[in-house]
This record gives sequence, structure tokens and C-alpha cells, in this order.
Amino acid sequence: MRALMSVQPGGPETLEMVEQETPKPGRGEVLIRIHAAGCNFPDTLIIKDLYQFKPPRPFAPGGEAAGVIEAVGDGVDASRVGQRVAAAVGAFGGYATHAVCGEHAAMPIPDAMSFEVAAGFIMTYGTSYYALKNRAVLKAGEKLVVLGAAGGVGSAAVELGKAMGAHVTACVSSEAKAEFCRELGADETIVYPRELDRDASKAFAGAIKEKTGGGADALYDPVGGAYCEPSLRAMAWEGRYLVVGFPAGIPNPPLNLTLLKSCQIMGVFWGAAVMRDPAGHAENMGQIASMMADGKLKPRITKTFPLEEGAEALKLLEGREATGKIVLTVN
Repeated sequence: MRALMSVQPGGPETLEMVEQETPKPGRGEVLIRIHAAGCNFPDTLIIKDLYQFKPPRPFAPGGEAAGVIEAVGDGVDASRVGQRVAAAVGAFGGYATHAVCGEHAAMPIPDAMSFEVAAGFIMTYGTSYYALKNRAVLKAGEKLVVLGAAGGVGSAAVELGKAMGAHVTACVSSEAKAEFCRELGADETIVYPRELDRDASKAFAGAIKEKTGGGADALYDPVGGAYCEPSLRAMAWEGRYLVVGFPAGIPNPPLNLTLLKSCQIMGVFWGAAVMRDPAGHAENMGQIASMMADGKLKPRITKTFPLEEGAEALKLLEGREATGKIVLTVN
């Protein structure tokens, strides 16, 4: 098999194409011949040893992939060989021609779904649905605010929020991204600056309050950094602040704001939730698939790269330039 490997800690430029033996599936596992792999911001962190998991090197980044089951381990129905699947392969391993995962992590996909689309929805929609459904318990009619709304998980949160009946305000860093979010169905948009000084922070909090009519019932934050405090200041009474990621840095919010708003700060660790509650994950993915079949969700694959150019894909994510989903294609 071939794989785009992290051979030393560092940025995308440190990745190397490596030839190695194709793994064999163990008991309860399947071997997938990968046709496409999804790119996500955590991939840029894990190769720098900045993610929650630090796998031994060399390893291929990438947590989601789509392809065809090529072999099965003991205890797995042999009829699954040849099945088209989308899979959460774990925290790493997807940037390769082959990957092994648990059979329950490999979800059958219809023939009409392309491998590119299949590789681009498990982590983004899975993370966002877990956040909105299981953590925030979002209700129809509530005011949802999404930061980084044009990115992979952000755009999924916008779509899912609308599908769940919420009023959605999408916050982004450019007017072009705001237009993209309006195409996704966002009710309101806010363009925030790349850097927040005191005045800009105050203006951002004010804009959220204005667009939501008083404050956010749920706020989805995959950005972090200086955007955290003004967002907390713009929470509604008993609002739920969802901590998803930190590309702008890990914030240190003043916790007195949670008292004043009687609001909650909630962590969203989807990968661990999948491992701890595989049945709940399967239920969520089934509901996501149903929404996709009904046309309520339409994954936006905005750019594809061949596996060999995976470093270029990660550079786009690092620079916060990507909209929608970026996918690697594997020959």
C-alpha cells in the first residue's frame, strides 16, 4: 500500500509518500481499499504532535475515508467484501490506499453517492450533529450562532441547524464566505475581522445580540482564540456554548460570564464519543443519512487534491482559506 506519512513532527511540508505492507484486518475488522479521504483541521494538528492523540511514527493522518471493503477479519460476514462504504477510520490512517477499521465504523453507502461526498461527511456532520443534538439538545425555534461557519464542521453545523429548525447566524471572516453560508441556508451572517482588538470584540458581541434578537441559545465554536469572550458575552440566558476547536488559539474566558448568563460551556469531543458510544454514533449517522436522502443536507466538496498533493490541502486548512469540504482522491 501507499500512504502519505508523517515521518517527523512538523507542518504539511514534512509529509512523505511511503510504500509499506498492506495491513490485514483482525477480528471484527474490515480492510478498506480507499478511493477518497476527507481532510479536517485536526489533521494539521496531529502531524505537529498538537492533537489529543500522538500516534507513533510513521503514521498517515486522516480520520475519514470512503472506498470498497477488500477483506474482512474473523467474525465479520464475508458478504461485506465488495461493499461500498464510508468509514471513520480513527484519529489517523486515512491518507492511504488502504486502512483497517472496526466493521461497525464502516457504513454502507448507496451506489449513487460518490466516494468524494462519502469521504467528506462523516467527521464534519458527525461532529456537528453530536454537538447540536447530544450536547446542546438544540430545539426548533432556538437561536444558533456558528463561528467559522464556512469551514468543514462549521458549514455542516449551519445545514444541520436549519434542518433541526433553528434560526442560524453564520459568522465568518469574509463577505465571500458569508455568501457561501447564505447559500447553505443561514438566516443571518456576520463578517468578523481576522484580528479582534477591544473595540472589534465589543462590536462582534453586539452584532451577535442584534442578529439573534438578544443572544444565542446555542453557540458553536470551532475557532477559539479571541472570539471566545465576545461570544460568551452574547449568550442568551441559559445558553449552551459548544467548544469544538482552537485554530485561533486556546482561550481563557472570564468564568464570571457563565454566572451572569447562567450559561454552560460544553466540550465536544466527537472522536471519543464514537468510541464510548458506538450505538449512539450509529444512530446519529443513520439520522444524518436520512436527512441527506431527504435533501436537507448537501455536502459541499469545494476542492479535491490527489493523495500525493495532500500537503497542499492541509496548507489551505492551516491558512483558514477553505470553504466547505476538501477531499483527497486516491488512485
